[in-house]
This record gives sequence, C-alpha cells and structure tokens, in this order.
Amino acid sequence: MIFLLKRVYLWHLKLLKFNHMDRRSFLKVSAASLAAAGVESAAVNVFAKSPESVTEDMRVIFLGTGAADWKGRDSRGELRRLSSILVDRKVFVDLTAGNIEMIPPGIKPDVIFYTHSHGDHYDPFTALKAGVRKVYLSNTWFDVAQRDFKAASKELGLAMPEIVPVFIGQPLQVAGLKVTPLPADHATSNMFEQALIYLIEKNGARVLYATDTAGIPAVAARLAGIDAHVPSGKPITGLIMEATMGLEHHVDFRIYTHSSVGDVERTVKVLQKTGRYVPQDGQHVYLTHLARTLNGTQSELDAALPAPLCAAYDGLEVIFKSPKL
Repeated sequence: MIFLLKRVYLWHLKLLKFNHMDRRSFLKVSAASLAAAGVESAAVNVFAKSPESVTEDMRVIFLGTGAADWKGRDSRGELRRLSSILVDRKVFVDLTAGNIEMIPPGIKPDVIFYTHSHGDHYDPFTALKAGVRKVYLSNTWFDVAQRDFKAASKELGLAMPEIVPVFIGQPLQVAGLKVTPLPADHATSNMFEQALIYLIEKNGARVLYATDTAGIPAVAARLAGIDAHVPSGKPITGLIMEATMGLEHHVDFRIYTHSSVGDVERTVKVLQKTGRYVPQDGQHVYLTHLARTLNGTQSELDAALPAPLCAAYDGLEVIFKSPKL
C-alpha cells in the first residue's frame, strides 16, 4: 500500500509540473485517484499492477476525455485534454498534442487508429513525433491522410508511416487485439468521409469505443452483435461512449452528430434488457468526449450521473477483464 501511495504521488507530481496545477487541485486529484484505485474492480490506478500480471485482460488508459471546446484549464480549475485512449499500452485511438504528456513513461506505441479527421482527434504531426509507424483509418479519406502525413513527414524530417485503409465490418488483428471498424453517426467537412467507432476484442472481452457519434447506428449495432433483431448476436462486455452534450442539453443542435448522457443511458438500458451488454460485476460505462460548455465539473458529474454511468477523467486506467469461461 505504501508503494502504491508513493507511485500515485510521483505520477501526480509529474502532472503538477506539466499542467501548472496549484497545490489544492493537485491534492484533490491525487486523493480522487487513490479513492478510485481502492474501490472499483474495473477502474484501477495506473500503477496498481504491472502490465505483465494482467496480460490476458484489456487495459485502456484515457489520455484525454474532452471535446473540441477544451483549450486548457478553465475558470473552474478543470482540465480535460482532447479525447484519446491507449489500449494495452500498444495502440492509440486518436491522438493530439495535449495527450502526449499522459503517456506512461517508457511506453512507445507505434500504431494508431483514427475515428475521423476532425482536428481534435487527428494530428499527423503529433503522431509522427510520438513515433507512430502504422496508421489505420477509414478508406473514405485514405488519400487525404496520405497527403497530410507526407507533408508532415517532410516538414519534420521523419519517416513516412504506413497508412492502412480500413473497411466497415472487416476486422483486423493488431498487437494482440481484434479491432473492427464500425460506422459512426458523425459528419466532417468531407461529405464522402465515413467516421468510425471501434469494437475492440481480446480474450473474450468485447469493448465498444464510440466517439464521435450520435448514438449507435443500426449497421454498427448489427455488426457488433448488439442488435436484438439478430438472434445470433453477441454481447459486448465493456462500453466507452461519448456524452458531448452532458446531462441538461438534450435539445441541442449537436444532436445530429453527438450524444448526451440521456442517449447513453437509454442505450445501456436497451443493451441490458436484451442481454447484449454483459459487464463484469461493478464495472462502469465510461463517458468521454465531454464538452466543457455542456458538462459540469468532474465532482458534479460524479454526483449526478446515474449508475452504471461514470465520467472518465484524463489518466484513468480501466481493466476490462476477460469473461470467465
């Protein structure tokens, strides 16, 4: 326990240095992390276990949990970096400059999956600086990404990574993970681009990472096996879903491209009712891509969110355990 306390303290001391956090905020964040580490079986502190001890399970680190309107620490003292995750310390899903400081020391992932081309998710310069060598993204904007990465590689003097087009419903085996691209309900300025969400699987764990999207589209639900119209479907065991619009903004113009807390709650209730969401006991549904202007503080969200919903925060690491056979 003393070892754990020391590691948590050192980790947050690093955050204090990076983010110019005041002492009061530093102590608050450190205390919150310790509480999270000791309570939930699914949500753990980054240093609670070594990666080698749980290689059969899927580990997800939230490198950022904010939507595009986050530009650093706000007047409330809150800070969310732009949404990004690191899976099994090997694979990024989306990455921008602010996420780099959240990568655990000594970890050098070289693979990235992109959900779409919006600047709060996609940044070739940051990917190259992070050491990414292989890039997966929708075939619908493959040519755009090729051009962007070629220009960034030339400017930085770094090697051009391999750009791999992915296709909806066609799974890939990458770094011990099975990753299936699914269609999102989200638009970019390129009307031919299909934004993606991802089903990520490992040893029976099936985690749906759904941002950015206005709910779960029908095709995505069927391909993931969670639409009860299809009797031969298969439940997911974990859900990470965006809640850009928060708790009190159901009537909002973003409804065509983003989700609210209410949208996520209804989705979870349907999945539970139809037996298509079967998590480990005590596991949360994790909310991400939280807009600064449409969501409360972390403590306000913690107090207000209905179970099993939980607002993820930057630096949170979650273990999605393999189901017991």
